[in-house]
Amino acid sequence: MSDTIAALDLPGLLPSGWRTVLDPHLDPAGTAELGRFVAQEYAHQTVFPPLEDLFAAYRLCPPQDCRVLILGQDPYHKAGQAHGLSFSVRDGVRVPPSLRNVYKELADDLGVPVARSGNLTRWAEQGVLLLNAVLTVREATPNSHAGKGWEAFTDATIKALDDLDRRVVFLLWGSYARKKKDLITNPRHVVLEAGHPSPMNPRGFLGSRPFSAANSALADAGLPPIEWDRIAA
Repeated sequence: MSDTIAALDLPGLLPSGWRTVLDPHLDPAGTAELGRFVAQEYAHQTVFPPLEDLFAAYRLCPPQDCRVLILGQDPYHKAGQAHGLSFSVRDGVRVPPSLRNVYKELADDLGVPVARSGNLTRWAEQGVLLLNAVLTVREATPNSHAGKGWEAFTDATIKALDDLDRRVVFLLWGSYARKKKDLITNPRHVVLEAGHPSPMNPRGFLGSRPFSAANSALADAGLPPIEWDRIAA
């Protein structure tokens, strides 16, 4: 029965702007294999985020609007949390520990009051691509979709941003994200590295002042800042 499940045309599900810029960087065979795997998982397992939110980060932040990338590793794996944006959770969901540290740093860096909501949609709408390196996960099984092909897909996204002829600020938090630095070769871009905001590694992130640094790098390139205080109430 599983063989009758149609593969997902992943590039076809992308907004057209992203489809165009990713195409030169995607391997068709590998992307098709990933589409078969993801289709099987959605058909036979509980997978997060819901399929309609799979490419929410791309939908909310077109490539021509992207000014900042924040790279996560894996979607949240509990019901009701993941909605396609790294570090973000739906309104009404308890703010996860890593995001609480993000908010703490935001308060220390820019004086932004700690938000009650963990929904970062308003960041995405301003040009912050909230991307996970792996875009799907089985319920209650972290990293269950790692090594299945998503990494090549999201590496292609980073390469597409690297191709842009105006500045993008890459915020790479934690050892996994920092390994992606090698994909960013265009000298017009800025890479800001820090430890992961997980409570397991607070020293590496707290005090890194990424938000003011990102805005400074944008201003240096004549680009408007991100209004980091724009978070759902």
